[in-house]
Amino acid sequence: MASPEAPDPNPHVPQYIVPALACDAHCHVFGPAATFPYAPSRAYTPQDAPRERLAALHAVLRIERAVIVQASCHGTDNRAMLDAIAHSGGRYRGVAIVDESFGDADYVRLHEGGIRGVRFNFVRHLGGMPDIKVVHDVIQRVTPLGWHLVVHLDAVDIVELSSVLRSLPVPFVIDHMGRVKASAGVDQVPFRALLDLLQVENCWVKVCGSERVSATGPPFHDAVPFARALVEAAPDRVLWGTDWPHPNVGRFMPNDGDLVDLVPLIAPDDASRHKLLVENPARLYEWQ
Repeated sequence: MASPEAPDPNPHVPQYIVPALACDAHCHVFGPAATFPYAPSRAYTPQDAPRERLAALHAVLRIERAVIVQASCHGTDNRAMLDAIAHSGGRYRGVAIVDESFGDADYVRLHEGGIRGVRFNFVRHLGGMPDIKVVHDVIQRVTPLGWHLVVHLDAVDIVELSSVLRSLPVPFVIDHMGRVKASAGVDQVPFRALLDLLQVENCWVKVCGSERVSATGPPFHDAVPFARALVEAAPDRVLWGTDWPHPNVGRFMPNDGDLVDLVPLIAPDDASRHKLLVENPARLYEWQ
């Protein structure tokens, strides 16, 4: 398991100044492995990206809030994320990975630690389809807590999984614009299915991952039409994030300052940007 490329160590200060209380609604912390070991069954081994480096990045980007999403390399051991949240002074929330071994007391502990959602990976290179029985059991446990599901899937699976997602009784958030490919255009079947799915009132989408969607590379402008269409389709149910430190990103390791500078192109007016960066994450992640 080779270590993925490290993130750009010199993020530039964005030209776009984010509003007060702006939220990076999709980022990760990895390790340090000496304190928080990676899962033995992991599909990849990242370079350490501890909470101190995440805080330094957000200081450069002028971002005050964040949602840390548990990545598969840590499996169901959510301690690195919980540690980062505990040191954030209330500025961080989290999305955990769980399995059938978690009981009610575990969910209460996670909730008290700032967790507000559970992530399920459907992405094939990260293990593929989760156990649907476990998914339903988790839904029963998180519904009383007011949590949501975060769904990480491949574009090719959006159509097949649409009926399953439409039946979910809790809010669900689709990661990285459904990992669609910009080279296939906005009329591609998976993206049209994603737009249709976004008409469901409990469906949210993250307009992050431009570096994953892009076919042309920095500054990733070919991903903008997809993100903008999603913002226009459901301005009250979209989130934005950096995806730092960009695990398994592939060809294009972004500078995170460039990703912030895409925001005015994705959401072209102050009201839509404020919803994307401040109001929507505050509502979903229970910031007052």
